[in-house]
Amino acid sequence: MRLTKKRFATTLAATSVALLALTACGSDSSSAEPSADAAGGPSFLTAGKLTVCSDIPYVPFEFKEKDSDKIVGFDMDIAAEIAKDAKAELNVIDASFDSIESGLFKSQCDIAISSLSITEARAKKMNFSTPYLDDDLVLVAKNGSGITDLETSKDKKVGVQQATTGEKYAKEQGLTQVVGYEDAGLQTQALLAGQVSGLLGNQSVMRYSIKDHKDFAVVAEFKTGEQLGIGVPLEKDATLTLVDGTLKRLADSGEMDKLKAKWFGEQ
Repeated sequence: MRLTKKRFATTLAATSVALLALTACGSDSSSAEPSADAAGGPSFLTAGKLTVCSDIPYVPFEFKEKDSDKIVGFDMDIAAEIAKDAKAELNVIDASFDSIESGLFKSQCDIAISSLSITEARAKKMNFSTPYLDDDLVLVAKNGSGITDLETSKDKKVGVQQATTGEKYAKEQGLTQVVGYEDAGLQTQALLAGQVSGLLGNQSVMRYSIKDHKDFAVVAEFKTGEQLGIGVPLEKDATLTLVDGTLKRLADSGEMDKLKAKWFGEQ
């Protein structure tokens, strides 16, 4: 989804996230072991800490818990698992998305996880992990609305998030009453208030937006091939191995499916 996303602030504010008091007693068979390089394993900018750049807030991937400074979300749960496998403390930095997609995050962070779509242009500036989420587009509507696909929504108001692949796709498909919103929250509010008849956007955000609203459902899916990955500086091969190892462990154990259900609802 995050091909272009407006930032609320561009300052880099270091936010330490106290997640997991990691023990050093023996090996945990449920944790992926980082592959060693010439130095014996991944090297981090700060010894004992895995520093992660993320563009906050972006619900449900990374955002501050209500009435708290704790940063939570789908991406943050994955970041915590990577830190666990690295036997390191997780430290999260709120970074502008521009600094992440340009690869400049490497001067401040060991990895970047921020609903980052894998693209050919970005892959020239950083290494990407194996994809951890397919983020195809979906159409959402109220049950009984009569909207079942693009054809039945062409003459209806359909809400999209501005400057996203969802907006681009809606216009390409000939929807005539596309209504743009600055963020997914406003987009969802418009649907719940009856200001639009449907929503078109990436499945991750759309499923999260309606997971507690049983009167609404995903009525159509569109395979656009978007996938999310974790960014790793080009020269950090051992760190990439660590990240891929964690993602494989989560997938093989079924834990990744549990995290998806937790944040996006049953699919």
